[in-house]
Amino acid sequence: MTEVLAAKSLAEGLVSAAMGRVLPPSLSRRDPVVRASEHADFQSNVALSLAGSAGTTPRALAQSLRQELDGGPLLASLSGPGFLNLTLADSALWSLLADRSADPRLGVGRPLAGVRTVVDYSGPNIAKEMHVGHLRTTVIGDSLVRVLAFLGADVVRQNHLGDWGTQFGMLIQYLDEHPEAPWRCSDPTVADAGDQVSALDGLYRVARGAFTADPGFAERARRRVVALQAGDEATLAVWRDLVAVSSEAFQLLYDRLGVQLTRADEAAESSYNPYLDEITEALVAAGIAVESDGALCVFFDDVTGPDGEPVPLIVRKDDGGFGYAATDLATLRHRVDTLKADRILYVVDARQALHFRMVFATARRAGWLPDRVEAVHVPFGTVMGPGGTPFKTRAGGTVRLSELLDAAEDGARAALAEKSHDLTGAELERVARAAGIGAVKYADLSTSRAKNYVFDIDQMVSLQGNTGVYMQYAHARVRAILRKAPEGALDRGVDTALPLHPAERALILLLDGFGAVVGEVGREWEPHRLCGYLFALAKAFTEFYGDCPVLKAPTDELRSNRLVLCRLTGDTLARGLDLLGVEAPERM
Repeated sequence: MTEVLAAKSLAEGLVSAAMGRVLPPSLSRRDPVVRASEHADFQSNVALSLAGSAGTTPRALAQSLRQELDGGPLLASLSGPGFLNLTLADSALWSLLADRSADPRLGVGRPLAGVRTVVDYSGPNIAKEMHVGHLRTTVIGDSLVRVLAFLGADVVRQNHLGDWGTQFGMLIQYLDEHPEAPWRCSDPTVADAGDQVSALDGLYRVARGAFTADPGFAERARRRVVALQAGDEATLAVWRDLVAVSSEAFQLLYDRLGVQLTRADEAAESSYNPYLDEITEALVAAGIAVESDGALCVFFDDVTGPDGEPVPLIVRKDDGGFGYAATDLATLRHRVDTLKADRILYVVDARQALHFRMVFATARRAGWLPDRVEAVHVPFGTVMGPGGTPFKTRAGGTVRLSELLDAAEDGARAALAEKSHDLTGAELERVARAAGIGAVKYADLSTSRAKNYVFDIDQMVSLQGNTGVYMQYAHARVRAILRKAPEGALDRGVDTALPLHPAERALILLLDGFGAVVGEVGREWEPHRLCGYLFALAKAFTEFYGDCPVLKAPTDELRSNRLVLCRLTGDTLARGLDLLGVEAPERM
């Protein structure tokens, strides 16, 4: 089901009714071809498309339709060879404003009701810190979850944690041989789970170095992996400790980011480990997977490398270990059979496109992904540094996500201290946190997800241009106007007999398009379109407020109408920001 503009629907209905009065039934049920126009609210070229079949000229048919529309709420005029310029009467738009402002959903329907949608996003690795590489999947995934749920979908969040594999043999063996390593909860020098995971991340790098340099340690680490996979209780106890501390640290960051992921959404790799033998046996039995150089692979006729040789999906490696493909196939089967998904979205960076293409194709061939279920890789580009290279620390390392958020909050605090002189103390600190986090998320979401973007704190926290702080400030400005309204002014309702100022008309029509934009995001998985809409709305409100006095309107009736328009603008900005996962402060 497609969301449409209510105003456009009204125009389409009126043109269709006019067509029914001047055309034979075989033609009158055709599309009225109503589109947005720069010359009026809408334009229809239906006369050009149907005149030949009706045995008349386009201009004559357009004239007949115009006459049928005379005296109604849709004003029509002719242009060119037979175009109809369509303008809704002022009373019709005031009525639309009244209806929209009384609707808590702002005119947005539930077109995805009943569609069970699994969204896979974030996916950090246990015992490693979340870094800038986790930002886009987490922020984009969270926004899509919010939008799809608002559109009525039954959304299942899945955080596919990396908690299994050789790296845990390395780390657990190193911790066993170095019990003095300062990371455990009992260590008084460790402040919280985030610090513990930071310590573990450093210890893992040391363990990896030892694995590479010391053959003896490498062999002991491999035996530890076997012990882990065999269920050795002492090894599992350390592993569970690593998982618990890491999950707590991740949750601290999710809470700080304001994303909806919780511990209940965790779907760790290890949970699918019992099914990997079964997965591979089924693929072999069906003739889908074959041995190649000791590994178990799936080949495809249409997937080849630069040399023209086939590129396989490796299900089991030549050493007997399972690759990511086996886990992803088991995960996909679980989401179809157990979670009963109608649609599965994988919010994973663009570099994994070929991997998911092969996984989906393999699952289709095996019957684990039936035609009724849609599996989609939702790719995204890379976060870049100011020089246009991948974002790194000065030392060339990966930027920790917590440090990135600290920098954004500091930048927002400085920007607000210069602009918002009425905010002080705790309130300034609260708003600075909301602005800093919102700036990072909005900068990510306002860029087409397929593109790379440059992480620039100064630009992100700017009060000028299409930034999160500008959008938050626009919302707070609307709320400030409403706070100054006389008591009862908003209770008068909307007087539909008043004439519309052009800026009022433009703002109402733009507000009317909110549902269409949200629906588009839900279909295309492109949050940047909602960002673009909100920025246009904020600019349209600025033009309206500059041209149309609100609190000092010449009559009480006009003031009430404009206050309702302000309230709907504020509600739409707040709802839109919420769908992006960005807080909308009342004061800034």
